[in-house]
Amino acid sequence: TCQKRMTPRNSSSVTEFILLGLSAQPALRLPLFFLFLGIYVLTMLGNLGLSTIIGLSASLHTPMYFFLFNLSILDFCYSCVFTPKMLNGFLSENIISYVGCMTQMFFFCSLVQSECCVLVSMAYDRYVAICSPLLYSVTMSPRVCSMLMLGSYVTGFSGATAHTVSMLRLTFCDSRAIHHYLCEVLPLLQLSCSSTYVNELVFFIFVGGLIIASSVSIFISYALILSNILRIPSTEGRSKAFSTCGFHLTAVTLFFGSGAFAYLTTSSESVEQGQFAAVFYTNVVPMLNPLIYSLRNKDVKLAINKMLKKVLL
Repeated sequence: TCQKRMTPRNSSSVTEFILLGLSAQPALRLPLFFLFLGIYVLTMLGNLGLSTIIGLSASLHTPMYFFLFNLSILDFCYSCVFTPKMLNGFLSENIISYVGCMTQMFFFCSLVQSECCVLVSMAYDRYVAICSPLLYSVTMSPRVCSMLMLGSYVTGFSGATAHTVSMLRLTFCDSRAIHHYLCEVLPLLQLSCSSTYVNELVFFIFVGGLIIASSVSIFISYALILSNILRIPSTEGRSKAFSTCGFHLTAVTLFFGSGAFAYLTTSSESVEQGQFAAVFYTNVVPMLNPLIYSLRNKDVKLAINKMLKKVLL
């Protein structure tokens, strides 16, 4: 709800919003521009490179890398959805059209919610691989993997559609300055002059429900994995299992931890803290994922070496 009740404009007559971005201090804008440009380039190269390696290497055509391939594609796409506009905001007034804002919100919500589901699928894959290795090829068959991915994308699309449709029914105040660097649900609701009850309900069901269900599923998977790993007699076997799961758990903790903090700090005093946390799950995590999953991954390193030999020879 707006602090001052100005004359509301019908949502259909609103033509543009202003994204205020991360900092209002002119001295910080250029350094921030180069910082986030560097993060964006690394994110694009890392995720595109990892997905290309997985796609071209027959040795990596396994369920684990199938999910990692989709994770890289999602990170690549959702960075493209908002980062170019974010970078523009450091150089000039960042105006986005009403249609552009709704479109950005739809794709961002869809891709982020899909990523939550992919991370759950990856946790389930590791659970089956470590706790039921003899049944792995049957349990994680190509059909099951495809269904899990289809479910992830359908969940993301459904949530984004619900958010967007409920947002289109709102009327907005004369003040159309969004205290964020992208068109997110909660910052947009702060500009509404009409009741946001339905939007808040949709947000609670889709975002709250998804975060809780995903977190509980991942926690249970890793609790069972840890219990199983501790029963492995050989030190080498325990080390290998910890190493494999450690990468995924690091990425999951960064993504859900920063995302939860960004959504929980919604008061006016915590806007900057919420934006800082949002930077982690929107910018930093997509950049780190290719490094986290490939830096100490022998399979990926071996695939890269084989590809380099083919290219050089």
